[in-house]
Amino acid sequence: MAIDPNKKTSTSASSPYVRWGILFGITIVFLVILYPSLVVKKQTYRLGDVAERNIKAPKDFFIEDKEATFDRRRQAVDAVLTVYDHDTRLSSSLIQRTNQAFLIIRSIYAEKEQPALAADHLLSPSDENQNDSLLEASPTKDEQAWLMKPDFEKILGTPVSNNSYRLLIKEQFAQPISQALITILKEIQNNGVVANKEILLKEADKGIVLRSLQTKTEQVVTTLRTFYGLDQAKSMVRIIGDPILKPYHVELRELIVDLAQGLILPNITLNRSETEERKKEAEIGIKPVLYQIKAGEMILREGERVAPLQLKKLDAMQSLVDDEMVFASGLGAALILVCLLVSVYIVYINQRATVGQDHYKNLLLIACVLVTLFLLAKLSLSFSETIALNTNYPEAAHPFFFGIPIAIGAMIICLFIGLEVAIAFSLLTSVCVAIILQNRFDLFIYFYLNSTLAAYWIQNCRERKMFVQVGLKLGIVNILIATAISLYTQELTAMKLLWAWGFAFFGGVGVGIITLGLAPLVEISFGFTTDITLLELANLDQPILRKLMIEAPGTYHHSVIVGSLVEAAAAEIDANPLVAKVCGYYHDIGKIKKPLYFIENQRDGKNKHDKLAPSMSSLILTSHIKHGVEIARSYKLGPQIMDAIQQHHGTSLIKYFYDRAKQQRGEDAVKIEDFRYPGPKPQTREAGLVMLADVVEAASRTLENPTPSRIQGLVQNLINKIFSDGQLDNCELTLKDLHNIAKSFNNILNGIYHHRIEYSDSPALGNGKVKNGGPDRQPAKKEKNITGENKANGTSHLKRLGLS
Repeated sequence: MAIDPNKKTSTSASSPYVRWGILFGITIVFLVILYPSLVVKKQTYRLGDVAERNIKAPKDFFIEDKEATFDRRRQAVDAVLTVYDHDTRLSSSLIQRTNQAFLIIRSIYAEKEQPALAADHLLSPSDENQNDSLLEASPTKDEQAWLMKPDFEKILGTPVSNNSYRLLIKEQFAQPISQALITILKEIQNNGVVANKEILLKEADKGIVLRSLQTKTEQVVTTLRTFYGLDQAKSMVRIIGDPILKPYHVELRELIVDLAQGLILPNITLNRSETEERKKEAEIGIKPVLYQIKAGEMILREGERVAPLQLKKLDAMQSLVDDEMVFASGLGAALILVCLLVSVYIVYINQRATVGQDHYKNLLLIACVLVTLFLLAKLSLSFSETIALNTNYPEAAHPFFFGIPIAIGAMIICLFIGLEVAIAFSLLTSVCVAIILQNRFDLFIYFYLNSTLAAYWIQNCRERKMFVQVGLKLGIVNILIATAISLYTQELTAMKLLWAWGFAFFGGVGVGIITLGLAPLVEISFGFTTDITLLELANLDQPILRKLMIEAPGTYHHSVIVGSLVEAAAAEIDANPLVAKVCGYYHDIGKIKKPLYFIENQRDGKNKHDKLAPSMSSLILTSHIKHGVEIARSYKLGPQIMDAIQQHHGTSLIKYFYDRAKQQRGEDAVKIEDFRYPGPKPQTREAGLVMLADVVEAASRTLENPTPSRIQGLVQNLINKIFSDGQLDNCELTLKDLHNIAKSFNNILNGIYHHRIEYSDSPALGNGKVKNGGPDRQPAKKEKNITGENKANGTSHLKRLGLS
């Protein structure tokens, strides 16, 4: 499967943005994690401490008197008057409803008189049933008024008892009644009625702000006792009504009083939200109380005890200095990280970039591991502070840092990218973690040494138990480094030293165990392949290799020999022998789909291509690349093997069928691109080795007399042809590498095709010499009939063994 050139251009075009994006992202994460620790106070004093030196103000600044500010704000809040809303329209609304209710019923009596029974007879309480029957028989004005009782109550806004309503009918809802009722309501409502006078009277000392809901005007009222409470207002109805109701008889007076008490409503209400809003504004409006400190003013003298005011000045001065240092410290930390990242990228990562996809996969892995280690360092710092403040073992706080498994990053990078990048990564992480942990130079040395050693010891890991072995060795080395650091920092108490040894040892062991658990997750997530996985794939009992052995035995034998050739050659040129061998084993698994179309699997001299057109034969041969990638993907063989399958023929020409097509159709009618493998060309040294070994091994089978000189000439000729065709342009194989590869191939092929002595059944000659035989062989009897049976013994000879 060929790489799309357009796709490659797009990747290269976007590559700077990807690199800068990763760099920018790591820097931002580092600064976010680091920010609370950017500023480290040089000297801290507590109340009562003795000053070690004179401290003067470096510049003019202000300090806030928080207590005075608090008192002023509290006073401002207390001075805010409570807001009450005054509904001035409520009185007119009650008057309007009363007039309307009485007027509607009174209009009935204003109509022309019609014959009817007397109202007093109709409304006599002693004969209500008779009244009802008469109402049904002949509706009079009183009857009409009675029927409109629900409407009267609804308009008036208060219920009216039957007896009271009968009295109103009797009086024909006279206007003096409504006028007396309105006069009483108006006087009480205009005075002001509050729902809860007890709450109102709590503001009697300050007064309240009375705000009109209609005009939005406000006034301060201090005479709060003049307002009526709701119960008080109902009581005042009788007092105010006595002179007004004096002309009326007792029943009518009681009626008017009851109606007035039912209609009275509070028209002054507390506005809590407005009051709280004004209190907040008053509090915000009070500026902090500040005292100016002049430059050069003595803050604290040597030998003095720190007083509260001096402590406030010290804290304000330190905060001022810290705020000014935050930007500079953050910028410096960011520049340190950027310089380290760029250096590691230029010197180590970019120099080893293969294809773009792998390159950015490596960058993404490094970025993820870096961010994880930054977070781990930050969490460890917080945990250390918790140990120091909230446990019974504060002496374990500083030694706890020796147990942080920072070395897992170097081990993972070494496993999946390489030792050189891991060493540079160790320097990068050690510097950044030391900055996060309060600029601890001793911890930088500790983390750099154990990370470097961990990466060095794990570089050739091919067994899982090696993780534990590295962890144990790292734990012992950590103890030595922790002891040296304890001597350097003069923390030599027995308890602290024991804590340091314990954290250092278990930190080293933990690195090995954690890396053992993380390695498969990283391998799956990022598509890497470790040596451990490659060793498992190198086992010839793998299902796909067994299937290849059964269905395509010639291809299987060819693949095994190619694996041996590339393994030996890889060791000569410092490539990865294990990767090369596994790629050699699996490079032709695509031939399982159509094994009989490949010469090494054909039998009885029958060639299926004799009946096919050259173009079809070319298509079948090139398809084994696509089939191989599909099989590798289904068996999850990993990207390295899939790349080797895809690249081991590069874009080489299938010359035999190309020449045959030209003979049949003419040179002008044949496109050479139709007879080339789709590529891409080998991108790694291991893939280049597989290409060379594949061609050399297949061609060496055709040698009739494979002497060392013929093998050497064949190898040299084939490698030169592949090199001249440009198939090795992208795999970083030098001429020196090609020379060493040729020598390695010669040695292996000479071992396979070495000259053998021909053995014969002739009897031995004199002096112990044999003719075409060996001295330890018995002379063989000559049989005349090689296909017959031994009549004397009655048994047949095994002369057709292995023949079909």
